[in-house]
Amino acid sequence: MAGQHDRVTVGRIERPFGVKGEVKVRSLSDVPGRFESLTHVSLVAKNGKTMDTNVTHVRRTGTGFIVGLAGLTTPEDAGMWRDGLIQVLRGTVPALPDGQFYECDLVGLAVQSEEGQPIGVLEQIWELPGNHVFVVRQGAKEILIPAVKELVAAVDLERRVMTVHMIEGLGA
Repeated sequence: MAGQHDRVTVGRIERPFGVKGEVKVRSLSDVPGRFESLTHVSLVAKNGKTMDTNVTHVRRTGTGFIVGLAGLTTPEDAGMWRDGLIQVLRGTVPALPDGQFYECDLVGLAVQSEEGQPIGVLEQIWELPGNHVFVVRQGAKEILIPAVKELVAAVDLERRVMTVHMIEGLGA
């Protein structure tokens, strides 16, 4: 299996669907036709377990997809992957324009102020109606940083560091 940084997360398994081991998936990709063209994926469970598998079929349903995966034949099989991630090899995803990043590349970055003071680690990205929000943790302390150009000064994926412009009220 490829390393973590060689893969891109394209979906989250919400729950089992039906009696044949299918899963209901929420897309985390804005690439049109992404799921309809999937053939081979890696699953990553919440507990860290991974599995490479083939996609047997995909159909759109409402805002998500119903996905059949080789090796999942019962609701119990599918249930083991609830809240897990669906990933593809990085080479199979299109490059993004400058200043745009895949969510999976940002999660885990060290976050620092423009002065170089450590703020924490970016652990999650929330999708809210107005904009995305970065959830940054340092120990028990949690800071919510709006994902807007005015606050994100720089992202250095090679060094795995995000630099943010801290303003009063963000809690650093």
